[in-house]
Amino acid sequence: MSAGEMDHRDDAFSVLRRFATRRPAAERCEFCSHVVAEEHQHVVEPATRRLVCVCDACAVLFSGDHPRYRRVPRSVRVLSNFQITDAQWDSLLIPIGMAFFSHSSPAGRTVALYPSPAGPTESLLPLETWQDIVRDNPVLARMQPDVEALVVNRLGASQHEISGAPAASEYFILPIDECFKLVGLIRLHWKGLSGGVQVWGEMARFFAAIRERAGEAQEIRRA
Repeated sequence: MSAGEMDHRDDAFSVLRRFATRRPAAERCEFCSHVVAEEHQHVVEPATRRLVCVCDACAVLFSGDHPRYRRVPRSVRVLSNFQITDAQWDSLLIPIGMAFFSHSSPAGRTVALYPSPAGPTESLLPLETWQDIVRDNPVLARMQPDVEALVVNRLGASQHEISGAPAASEYFILPIDECFKLVGLIRLHWKGLSGGVQVWGEMARFFAAIRERAGEAQEIRRA
């Protein structure tokens, strides 16, 4: 091999090394193109349920009544005293033990979505049962439309068996972007018919982080 050929090969390897180690393009605000951190804010377009990444400055612009977008809040809450019977849950016709419920302004009703390997799936929600659940849990009537959701996790027994997560059912009020983050985790990591060990571990870590955030927020309020 000639010296020229060796130099050419070295140059090619240098390009490949740079390409392999190149950092992914930074995520940017979809309104002003400012670079945003990995953990950043969102606004939602209620008509399409589309989430839009925004910087802190642009997020402020959508804090009020905007005709197209609504700012997604950051707070999370654990509903430790949530009341729902097995009969009420069964009557909601959710095929798995996990779902999130939010009031859709365009639809004029509460919608129920549950995660699946194919993404979020909407379920028809019996209005009478939902009204009974809201009556027993008045906190639900104070959820912000389009941007907050009741998240129900009744997969505790399965999660505990595989990952050691709490076995009891859990209930949260979360920002809508966290709900779709959960759906994305499930879709990304689901394997085979049962999901596989990895997806259960990802869900356990997701809810552990939510519980930690809620605990930190509660400590701040007490202080």
